[in-house]
Amino acid sequence: MKIGTHNIDATSKVFIIAELSANHNGSIDVALETIKAAKRAGADCIKLQTYRADTITIDSKKDDFLIKGTIWEGKNLYELYEEAYTPWEWHETLFKAAAEEGLVCFSSPFDPTSVALLEALNTPAYKIASFEITDIPLIELVASKGKPVIISTGIAEEADIRLALDACHRMGNYDIALLKCTSSYPAPLNEANLVMVRDMAEKFGVITGLSDHTMGSTAPIVATCFGGKIIEKHFILDRSIGGPDASFSMNEAEFTAMVKAVREAEQAIGVVDYSLTDKQQKGKDFCRSLYVVEDIKKGEVITANNVRSIRPGFGMHPKHLPEVLGTKAIKALEKGTRLTFDMLTGI
Repeated sequence: MKIGTHNIDATSKVFIIAELSANHNGSIDVALETIKAAKRAGADCIKLQTYRADTITIDSKKDDFLIKGTIWEGKNLYELYEEAYTPWEWHETLFKAAAEEGLVCFSSPFDPTSVALLEALNTPAYKIASFEITDIPLIELVASKGKPVIISTGIAEEADIRLALDACHRMGNYDIALLKCTSSYPAPLNEANLVMVRDMAEKFGVITGLSDHTMGSTAPIVATCFGGKIIEKHFILDRSIGGPDASFSMNEAEFTAMVKAVREAEQAIGVVDYSLTDKQQKGKDFCRSLYVVEDIKKGEVITANNVRSIRPGFGMHPKHLPEVLGTKAIKALEKGTRLTFDMLTGI
């Protein structure tokens, strides 16, 4: 998978996405400053959401449309999306601003008109939000554009994931990534189930990662250790500006610390390699080997009392101790001498 100039595969660095979402709080100036801050914080990408309230729901006060049990309690869906949406007339400006900062920019579309807008802006990829994973016609439309498709799985069972992947495949698109996601805002860490990052990669044969709503950096670090290659996290200039997503978004300092931690985790993971570096090889000097631990006369029998396995590691390998015991010294050996085969007879 390639998004912009970033190759994303099993050996690449983690692709880190700063999710703008509603964190502009209705101000394009805040949105532009957030893009600059995301760059400073070490993000690779800024992601938008492309919808209007009337493209994602209807304005209804019926019980079905009222939000219950979340941080948005008391609003109906239309009111939430009317507050949270990114005006469409901003998109071109935001895409250009991201490019000027050296950031990739793409978006989550929510209907065919938003796909058309993003195509006109030559978006390099598409993100399918968790709640849209069941919108098979939308996924087919997005996949038909021949660009990478990143799909969040926050409300998906295995069957839902397979339906979404099949929709992409029908359109001839196999450039797909799946993001483990917990659709709770904020999400409890004990519901993250990050072992799924590895399992989805193995089960579905795709790149995987994490769309994270937990607080802090722990989940992104663990996802990285499970092979995740995409990390998405909500990003805000300052939670004090408020907005629908402010409470579970990272500020610049927190995001910077997360990026640093993820990059350090990548370094710590390394590769499968049983050879030793020069420094590690030097460390073998401190391992154990066979040494003379009492003065030995010429012809004297080697015993467990006069030869032992001790540190340092310049003598014979300790595996040879059974062979050595019972042999005789061909010359006098001083205490502290490295033992070698040519000092012995009868072996």
